Parts: sequence; C-alpha cells; structure tokens
Amino acid sequence: MSNSRTLEEIFEQPQSWLDTLAYLDQFDHWDAVSDLCGGGAEWLLIGCGSSYCIAAAAVPAFKEILLAPARAIPASELLLFPEQNLLSASTRVVPVLISRSGYTSEVLRTARLLRQRNIPFIGISCEHNELSALADVPFELPVHEKSTVMTRSFTSMLLTLQYIAARCSGNLELIRRFAALPGNVKQLLAKFAPSIERLVAGDFENFVFLGQGSLFAIAQECAIKTTEASQSYVQSYHTLEFRHGPKSIVSSRVLTTLLISEAGYAEESAMALEIKKLGGAAAVIANDVAEQLSQSADLSIDLRLDVPECIRSVAYVIWGQLIGVYLGLHKGLDPDQPHNLSRVVVLQD
Repeated sequence: MSNSRTLEEIFEQPQSWLDTLAYLDQFDHWDAVSDLCGGGAEWLLIGCGSSYCIAAAAVPAFKEILLAPARAIPASELLLFPEQNLLSASTRVVPVLISRSGYTSEVLRTARLLRQRNIPFIGISCEHNELSALADVPFELPVHEKSTVMTRSFTSMLLTLQYIAARCSGNLELIRRFAALPGNVKQLLAKFAPSIERLVAGDFENFVFLGQGSLFAIAQECAIKTTEASQSYVQSYHTLEFRHGPKSIVSSRVLTTLLISEAGYAEESAMALEIKKLGGAAAVIANDVAEQLSQSADLSIDLRLDVPECIRSVAYVIWGQLIGVYLGLHKGLDPDQPHNLSRVVVLQD
C-alpha cells in the first residue's frame, strides 16, 4: 500500500497546507483582490468536477465570514447559459475560476468569455499555467500533485478560498487560527487512518456519504473520490433527505458515512442511530462526537478543531479520500490509475 502515490499525497496534505498558508501570507496582490470584491459584489465560484465541489464547499465561508452573496456554478452551466448566470456587462460579480492544472477546457473557455465581456476575475490553480496567465489576479499555489485523483490540491485550493474570505473580511483573529489546522489534522490522520483501513476491508457493496449545510458539498466530493479510486457504487445526499426514500438501501452491506454539522448535530446524529437500528453500518465524523453516538457507530472521528464550521469543512474531505483509496487497494485496484480518467480534461475546440 505504501506504493500508492495517491495515498502518500493524502498524508502529505498537512505539509501542503503549511506551504499554501505561507504562500497566502506573502501574496503580493491582496489590494487587487480587495478592489474586486468592494461594493457588495457577488462572488461566483466556478469549476468542473472536484473543482466545482471546491466552489460549492467554499460558498458558506463567503456568506458567513465575509457576509457577501456567493454561489457556485459549474463552468459548463456558465458557458451554455451565460445570461441566466448574470454575466451581463453591468453585473457586479467577482468570478473565481478554479482548476488544479489551469488547463481544463471549460474553465479556460469561461476565462475567455469573461475577457470578452471585460469582467475581471481571480484564478486559483497549482503553479503557473494558462489560467493564471489569463486571470486578473492569479493564485498559483505551491502544490505539486502527481496523482490523477485530486487530494491535497483539492483541500489546498479550498483552504485558499476560505482564507480569501477571511482576509477580505479583515478578521485577523480567524486568519491566525488557520495556522493550527495543519498540525491538528496531521495528528488526526495518524490516529484515525488505520481505523478507516480496517473498516473498508469489510464486506461492503455500496457506499453513501451524507452531509448538510457547508458539509453537503464535501459529502459530494467524498462520493466522487470513492467512485474514482475504487470503482464502487457511491451516492451522496443531504443527511435528513436520506430517510425520504434512499434509506431503503440500508443493510449490513452498505457503509454510510455521515459528516455531522454543529448546528444540526441532534437531527443528524439521530439519522446515524436510525441507520444502525435498520441494520446498516455507519461511520460518523463530527467536531464533537457524543458518547452515545461514538458507542453506536462502526467508526467515529472526533475532530475538535478550533475554527468555524465553514472553515472546518476542509478537514472532513480527507476521510472520504482515505475511504476511496483504501477501498480501491483492498479491491486490488490501482488508485493511481483510475479507470477512464486523466489528470486534465482537455476538449477539442
């Protein structure tokens, strides 16, 4: 298992976060970012695939920390229906284009569309590339990822967006609290990764990820990671929507992972207990897991992170990454070479 580069990059995330935070602390163009976001502009966070999940997961930080309107849009939606997405010349928006490689076709086409309409935009990617060359304000993160499946690039770009929201809000205390995340998560990885490896070695056929609020997009990304790395049948739902039909699949052969929020803890933990009563397997991840839930769940991960939930979401996705990669390895697959996938989606013009 140590030969899996994807697995190695999952465990390298705390160092990638340290490198990313150091880069952001020294970033030279914060004044340009502030100029873009002034006057109550709406933030449009744009990506494809996992990068779209980054966008959706970052929206709560802009709403709750910056108190600004924000929404996530797949690049394809913006390209096909630009007027529906408020891309008229008079619209006050701050588009943020997200792409690990900076060469994703739909993202670059969106960048050119914004250029044609004289709408300045931010680009977030890893290293210098075509997207950063087009962007008015490029963030070129020092994250060098070799794997096809996005892991540390995902969390580093999400952390960057959350940092941007905190920086633009002027909340210096919150910015300081980012610094503790890498060390805390490194300890959590050492503590809980072996338990995840043992759990997915069970006789499971299907997998479900549940989340509410800022954690719903993370549940979707966990499902994508598990699908990519293990070629398994995986679904994601809003936690409380699961009882409205989808819970019919619950059995001992289905592993349901619940990403439990602080605001919805009582209702969401009740959903986990309901799954157990129905004979299902449940893994739970929360910032403070109560004793009853910890004793009932097949696995409980207690984060205990001292940041708001809209920032803490970055630490939830790692466990879905591990489930996917450990499961793929358990099935005898190579998560470094996922079926039908490449690192970059490049389309013919």
